[in-house]
Parts: sequence; C-alpha cells; structure tokens
Amino acid sequence: MESMNASFEELYQRLLLAAQKRPPSDSVKEWKGDAYNVMHLNCLLHPKKHPVIWRLGNCRCSNPESPSCMDSCDFDAIHMSPDGPEFDRENCVGCGACVEYCKQNNLIASRDAIAVLEMLAKKKEGQLVYAMIAPAFLGQFQEQVTPGKLRTCLKLLGFDGMLEVAVFADILTLKESYEFVNNILDDGDYQLTSCCCPIWIAMIRRVYYQLIPHVPPAVSPMVACGRTVKHLHPDAITVFIGPCIAKKAEAREADVQDAVDYVLTFQEVLDIFNALKLDPAAMKESEKEISSRAGRIYARTGGVSEAVETTVSRISPHHTIPLTTQQADGVKACKALLSDILDGKINANFFEGMGCIGGCVGGPKAIITKEEAASHVNHYGDKATYQTPMDNPHVIELLKRLDIHTPRQLLENSKIFTRDFKQP
Repeated sequence: MESMNASFEELYQRLLLAAQKRPPSDSVKEWKGDAYNVMHLNCLLHPKKHPVIWRLGNCRCSNPESPSCMDSCDFDAIHMSPDGPEFDRENCVGCGACVEYCKQNNLIASRDAIAVLEMLAKKKEGQLVYAMIAPAFLGQFQEQVTPGKLRTCLKLLGFDGMLEVAVFADILTLKESYEFVNNILDDGDYQLTSCCCPIWIAMIRRVYYQLIPHVPPAVSPMVACGRTVKHLHPDAITVFIGPCIAKKAEAREADVQDAVDYVLTFQEVLDIFNALKLDPAAMKESEKEISSRAGRIYARTGGVSEAVETTVSRISPHHTIPLTTQQADGVKACKALLSDILDGKINANFFEGMGCIGGCVGGPKAIITKEEAASHVNHYGDKATYQTPMDNPHVIELLKRLDIHTPRQLLENSKIFTRDFKQP
C-alpha cells in the first residue's frame, strides 16, 4: 500500500475504507513502515481511553500564556502543559467551544466511528447491538431517508435494531409532567427541565448549583434508552447517534456510564455510509412508528416545554397552577436565563435550556441547517398517531415491561429513569 503522510483526517479516512474488508485494527498490521501518527491511531481505535476533545499535536498558539481554547472554556476543563492544553476528563462537558476557538485547528472532537466498526466486526455470536437514534435525525441523511430506510441501512452495518430515542423522551415527558403537577403548588415555585441537553444540565450542576432543587431527578432520553436496553438485554451494546459532541461526555459521567457504550455523531455515521458505499435512500422500508408527537419534537427549541405543557394538560386538566414556559437558546442565552432565575427575575414556572441555538437540530455535528432540520422534526411530529405519551400504548406497555404499571410510578425513583443531580 502506498505510503502516506498520515495526518489525522487521512488516517481516519483510511481506517474507514479498510473497514469494508476487515476490522480496522487488522488492517493496521499491514501498514508497516507507513508514516501514520501512533497517537492519532490510538485515539481512533480506543476513543474511550482519551478525553472527549483530542489535541492533534503540540500547541502552536501565538499566545501560550492565554490561549484561546482556555479562554473559551466555562467549565475549567483545560490546563496547560509544556506541549499544550490538557483536558480534564471530569470537568470537560464536550461543549466544543475550545475546538471552535482554536486558531491553529489543533483540537478535534472525539470520534467513535472506527471503534464502532471494529466492535461490529468482532462482536460475539448472539450479542445484540442497538443503534439509538436522536429525535433530530429527520432529514439528516437526505430528505427521502425515512426512519424505516435508515433502520434497514443500520442493520446492514451490523446493528440488530434501531431504537428511536423519542420513545424515551415520551417517558421522560411523563415523568417531568407528574413532577410539575405534584410539586408546583403555588405561584412562586418553578421547575427547570432535566431532559435532553447535557450543556444545560452541566451549567446548573457546576455553575448555578443553587438551582438544583428545582430540577426533577431524571436522566436524559439517551440514558433512559440505553439503560432500558441493558435492563432487558444485559449483554447488549448500545450506540447513541445524534448531532451533539456533549453527548460523548455525558455517556462517560460516573453516575450514568452504565447506559451507553459508544456515541456517534450524524457526521460520523455519514462518513461510514460514504466509506462503505451505503445509500440509505435506496434501502427498503422497516417502519416502526411508536413515539408520540411529544417525544419527536424534543429536537428543537421549545419542544420539551411544549411536550410537558401538553402532557400536563392531559394528565391534570384542572391543575390549579397553569404551566407557563420560558426557553433559552444557545449557551449565552442559557447563562443569562439562569442568572435571571437566581436573581428572582422570573415570569414563568417551567424553564427549558438548549446549549445549541435552535436546539439539538443546531448541534455542531448536524449535517443540514437547523431551519431545515426543525421543519423535518415538526413534520414528523405532526405525523404521529399519538399527541402525548399518556395516549401512547407503546409507552405504557414498555413501562409495564420495566415493572412500572402506572405512569405515576415514574415518581417512585425508578433506577432506570432517575438521577441524583447533587452528585458531581
């Protein structure tokens, strides 16, 4: 094989192409003498051994005393070493601000694609591997790629099934709705959503921690999906797919790391499809529409608020305190909203924050524009057979399989769906 100047991107593409014939690590054995970067290779083959943000080489910042990456970090996750920035695995939340601000393009978000292809090639006989797709997936892989076509394409890759995380957004909507009905009993109280965005939750836990008592103890839909799979199939491997870098960091957090084994971005999945010459638009349908409108619209700003508001009206139409909502769009707006709440400047009783402008559809690894993606999400929501999770028999049946016989029992600290935000 022709020798190459093994830059990171060249090595990444080479490993993707090698996966057409054999596991990537087996192909590397044939590249003796090739000038690939061993550190790059180790990161790609073993991403979980490294931080969510990778430094591709020694720092070449023009101002090493105050590099732009450190100035961009709100979570004290970057510390300087003689070679450049080092990332604190405990503090880094995967917001990606440092990648954006690095003037030398020396930082890059973790990629699990090679490790996932390796895992699929070497999985044990009978072992189940599930792809868990974020609600923002509509339209990301060409407009004509339906959920059923995408499911078929992922099965060709070696996955045993594709689960829509929107179903678990349904479940968390129920939980947050009952939390609101049970706990908001006067005009001065309020609730912050705990669903969906890891950046929003990280801000509350690490910077605005005085607000934690107002956050219901719930995991994200991603974690709920992964935990449910592993509860029903203990040996299964779970792979989340979405537009977000921060989900890679969330999957590694100590109290929820039991849920998700790998996190792929939409861009990584597209890279795999392109390298392996898979066209999801040409696939046969394998449709399984079981989520409600409430779960499907989580992907865009205001979706969580709307889902909870509709569900509260459904489960408690005569609740004495009506749910009034306020949203923050993007990191700057989230900071401003949380500061206002701390200062008592509130005019709502349910607050939603999204770290990306537009919500998950505006994630850093989305493939299409947030406007296009939001339109697809809304259309998919409008197509749903059920408006709220309370009306969705698939959700009720799934809860029964988890020994939760009424939706109200979600308040009884189910281990699958509950999280203690007071723990670091």
